[in-house]
Amino acid sequence: MSIQEHFIPAEKPWSGIVRKGQTIRIVDSEGQQAVDTLFYKADDFSERYSGQDTLRVQGSAYVGIGTKVISNEGNVMLVVTADSCGRHDTSAGACSCESNTVRFGYNTKYLHACRDNFLLEVTKHGMGKRDIVPNINFFMNVPIEPSGQMTIVDGLSAPGDHVELRAEMDVLCVISNCPQVNNPCNGFNPTPIKVVISGDAA
Repeated sequence: MSIQEHFIPAEKPWSGIVRKGQTIRIVDSEGQQAVDTLFYKADDFSERYSGQDTLRVQGSAYVGIGTKVISNEGNVMLVVTADSCGRHDTSAGACSCESNTVRFGYNTKYLHACRDNFLLEVTKHGMGKRDIVPNINFFMNVPIEPSGQMTIVDGLSAPGDHVELRAEMDVLCVISNCPQVNNPCNGFNPTPIKVVISGDAA
C-alpha cells in the first residue's frame, strides 16, 4: 500500500492528486487550525466541488462522517469516512484581502489570505481566479443560529485531530492552511498541518 505524507507549514498552500480508492487524511497537528479545501476532478477541472449540492444532498449544514462531497455535475467526488473533530464548515467561505478589509479594517488589507493561497496553487494547474469556488473549511467552527446568522468562533479541534475522505474519482485537492489572524478560526495563531494520502488506486 502506498503512503504519501505532506507537511504543510502555517499559512501555506498545497495541492496534490488523490486517486479513486485512495484516502486523504488531513491532520490538525496542533489544534484549532482551519484548513480551507477545494476539490477538482483530476482530468477535467471544470467539474469541481459544490458546497450547495453537498449540503442539499445530505440535508445537513455541516460536513461530517458519511458526507458525500458532491461536484457541480452532481457526482460524488469523495466520502468522509473518519472524523475525530466533529465540526467542519462549508458555508463561511475563504478569507480574502477584500473581506478582511470590510470585516477588520483597512489596515488588514495587505495581510495574506486564503484566496491568495488558492490562487497561487491553482495557477500551477493552469487555472485562475474564476476557478476558485466556495470551499470546505475543515476544523472551522461556524455555529448557525435558527435565524440563519453565522459566527466564526473558537475551533473545537485538539492537537492530532483528523478528518479522512475516500476518493470516489481521481481528484485534485487544493488546500490553503488558513493564515487568518483577525478572528478565532485559528486561535489567532496559524499552525502547521499534515496531509496523508494512502491506499492503492482502484
